[in-house]
Amino acid sequence: MPTTDHHAPDGRRRTLILSAGMGAGHDTVAAELARRTTAAGHEAYVVDVLRLLPRGLGTGLRRGYQASVRHLPWVYAALYAALLREGPGRRPSGVPLARLAGDRLTALVDRTGADVVLSVFHLAAQLTGHLRARGRLRVPSAVFLLDFAVHRQWLHPGNDRYLCLTDAAAADVRRRLATPVVTTGPVVAPAFRAPAPGAARWRERFDRRAPGRPAVVLSAGAWGAASRPAATAALLASAGYLPVALCGRNDRLRARVAREPGALALDWVDDMPGLLTAAHALVDNAAGQTAVQALAVGLPVIGHRPLPGHGADGVRRMAGLGLSELAPDGPALLAALGRLTADSPHRAEQVTRGQALFRTDPLDHLPPDD
Repeated sequence: MPTTDHHAPDGRRRTLILSAGMGAGHDTVAAELARRTTAAGHEAYVVDVLRLLPRGLGTGLRRGYQASVRHLPWVYAALYAALLREGPGRRPSGVPLARLAGDRLTALVDRTGADVVLSVFHLAAQLTGHLRARGRLRVPSAVFLLDFAVHRQWLHPGNDRYLCLTDAAAADVRRRLATPVVTTGPVVAPAFRAPAPGAARWRERFDRRAPGRPAVVLSAGAWGAASRPAATAALLASAGYLPVALCGRNDRLRARVAREPGALALDWVDDMPGLLTAAHALVDNAAGQTAVQALAVGLPVIGHRPLPGHGADGVRRMAGLGLSELAPDGPALLAALGRLTADSPHRAEQVTRGQALFRTDPLDHLPPDD
């Protein structure tokens, strides 16, 4: 491979961010990191690592994952247990798949003149770690680990630095790797850390729909993957709440929830800061970016009916850290909501812990040039 000068003459840093279109969480974080990079006067390039795989493999992976979490969650649970969880004996590695994108990534680094590669998806972390270990990637590689619960496909000793959401996640990485690790906290857009002008409009909408009923947001992610959301909505409505279901881009789910009396079913929402600020609580099933955004605005989170695999592990880890409540069934969900009254010390403590996560900008901790 020819040597490339990775230092812009004007001192600007070029960051290549590797994301993946698996739902919207990874891409949302990648977009915010790119925005921060350009706002600081540097250059950012965001690439979907699945598009670097040959022969349509990336598209197949995306469709297979989407189908399994929506319709065959037990299949995804089995794959997660086999491929991502730690266990006895030799476990499958993500490197054989990731390495298929190696030539395209190294060519992209040369073409963009990137100074550093920043991965926000676990397959990308396997790819960059493999290439760094073999000397094929000649610029530093950092991994921004977006999960509260660390699974092993995020981890490769070839990467130069890991950036984590919590001290607990950082400790997990240090236990398994000798790579430098920094706890930075999550990444959200500035609107989630500032007053939300749209909150008043959402409150008016909620009051028109169900006067006097606290709005409880049900998150199903960008793909609208959730377990029995209509039943959860019915339970909340019967208990005096206004269930507000975020159905993402799943029209069938929206239609199903909309048939429940007393429920408000929404498709894709652009004003998430306003919506979350206006709500009473978030019922979450994945410990993903929606949960992080709720923590940023000061909205309490309750984990309930989590997605299998990384969703269930993340929801449990969040609750274990005191960042959320864990409600394994309907009565526990209502009890958790009852503890989160507007003026309760319990609510204030959870909000304070959540907002304390946001420590520093991951971009301030990228590894130095080789």
